[in-house]
Amino acid sequence: MSTAIENTETGCRIRVHASPRASRTHVLGYYDERVKIQLAAPPVDGAANKELVRFLAKEFSVPKSSVMLCAGATGKRKTVEIEGIDRATATELLGL
Repeated sequence: MSTAIENTETGCRIRVHASPRASRTHVLGYYDERVKIQLAAPPVDGAANKELVRFLAKEFSVPKSSVMLCAGATGKRKTVEIEGIDRATATELLGL
């Protein structure tokens, strides 16, 4: 079992390996104990971070305000917390 997704008191925490400038935004699977997500946005002016938040909010059917980028704003290795979604649900909805 991967440690990429874990439960928190209010939802779950996802460790992400972001790959910007892809043709479309989608989940590739696990990579180095993280969930690898290709993002259809460049890593400029926070565009990739905004795309990641938008994508996860859509996948989990939660408002964008429930998706918080906690670490890694300027790198490929990011940590995101989602309120209202547990680990099992997140794993299922991401197809992992």
